[in-house]
Amino acid sequence: MANSLISIQIIPKGENVIPMVDEAIKIIEESGVKYEVHPLETTMEGELSELFAVIEKMNVRMIEIGSPNVISQVKILYQPSGITMDTLTEKYRA
Repeated sequence: MANSLISIQIIPKGENVIPMVDEAIKIIEESGVKYEVHPLETTMEGELSELFAVIEKMNVRMIEIGSPNVISQVKILYQPSGITMDTLTEKYRA
């Protein structure tokens, strides 16, 4: 079971940032971690070190594709005994 949930809002600098954000989400998808895209952030589920590695790749990629800098706003829930997105949201799902 995963021990962490991380929500990230990545904010690259540039004129046309939507394709950059799409590229960041692609990196999450390619990582194989469970994730959900929401209007203002994306939440990932996995092992803490694995999720940090994904965030690093996202930031590096933003620079590679032309952003001079990038801001990442991150929320972390670390629970060594295990945690899932479903555990926190199941009562709200019909």
